Amino acid sequence: MKVSREQAALNRERIVEVAGRLFRERGYDGIGVADLMRGAGLTHGGFYGHFDSKEDLLAEACGRALEQAVLRWQRVADQSPEQPRAALAQLSASYLSKKHVTQPELGCSITTLGADAARLGPGVRQAMTAGARGQIGVLQQLMPGADEAERRRQALVAYSGMIGAVMLARMSDDAALSAELLQAMTDTLA
Repeated sequence: MKVSREQAALNRERIVEVAGRLFRERGYDGIGVADLMRGAGLTHGGFYGHFDSKEDLLAEACGRALEQAVLRWQRVADQSPEQPRAALAQLSASYLSKKHVTQPELGCSITTLGADAARLGPGVRQAMTAGARGQIGVLQQLMPGADEAERRRQALVAYSGMIGAVMLARMSDDAALSAELLQAMTDTLA
């Protein structure tokens, strides 16, 4: 049974949305095409009508999730243009939270899929790089500094620290150490 173009577009959107969540939750190798399609409520056979490969789906899903994250970060930055420290505190409190650590499916694709992306093709890496650039750009707007070069350097350091803190907190089997890692980075950004 042939579906309309509108329905095909809706199906594709649903696949991308579900895949973004499932990839972040289980990792690239932790889920197969059949389970991704089942999660979207569609049949496995329909996958290749939308995507050339699982890797192409990952690139689109990561790109979409990171675009949305950059827009959320920018909204926070735009709410307090005269108070960049307040916006930075709000972003870091959300990013460096226990919820972000314990619910990776709802969080940042960089922290959950960065290591996978490094081993995959250019499409995934391009999507992840674009998202990272966007998030770094928002942080750069919020950083103190004498000039753009100094704000950029601080944004790069902050971004690296935020990602590292979340990844280390997730990997640790010690809840106290996880909390300490998150708090140390939060304090550093404050």
